Amino acid sequence: MQLKSILRGLLNVLTFAIISYASYLLILLSLPYIYFEPNVDFLATKQLIYHIRPWRVSFYIHVFSSPIVIVCGLFQFSRWILNKYPRFHRASGYTYTIVVLLVTGPAAFVMSLYANGGYPAQVSFVLLSVLWLLFTFIALRKAKQQDYIAHVKWNMRSYALTLSAVSLRFYAYLFDVFNIDLGPRETYILIAYISWIPNLLFVELLIWWKYPQYLLKKT
Repeated sequence: MQLKSILRGLLNVLTFAIISYASYLLILLSLPYIYFEPNVDFLATKQLIYHIRPWRVSFYIHVFSSPIVIVCGLFQFSRWILNKYPRFHRASGYTYTIVVLLVTGPAAFVMSLYANGGYPAQVSFVLLSVLWLLFTFIALRKAKQQDYIAHVKWNMRSYALTLSAVSLRFYAYLFDVFNIDLGPRETYILIAYISWIPNLLFVELLIWWKYPQYLLKKT
């Protein structure tokens, strides 16, 4: 039991460090868009729809709010913060929930309707955004009901989908480095699905491993 607790603790620290660094990189990726130029980085692939106001507004909302939810969500899974600074945990949790449900989640849904790759990729991103909103809402409801184990489980599922923004870029980088022999459309469709489905599967493994119980255990 002690070895399992040590391994969970190491996993917690390692995960925190990796996601912190990924959040930093995501913030750096957001910086080029602060000038609202129409052909910067990713926007160069969206010239045919950049003029569509709902998509354009949703894009900028999503880009600038995503780092907030990644950072706030990360603090939800620090056992040290949960035990030592419960008020900070609640404040960051409410910030995460409000921003996902009312700001970046709806923006992501609008963007998903215009995703590159056609209908196959659009279906993936629509599912992703809908599940993201749903899981976050359920997590909030479970917290209100004081069912904290269920709250943590649904929050983990929500955050797994939040991190699809990081994993999508990671897989795109790997495909580029290893020069995967697929067409651009096929590559994007594949990445659209593997950016979030493996994240959820990994979280289900952590839930099976009783990671929520470990987080809530008093130190």
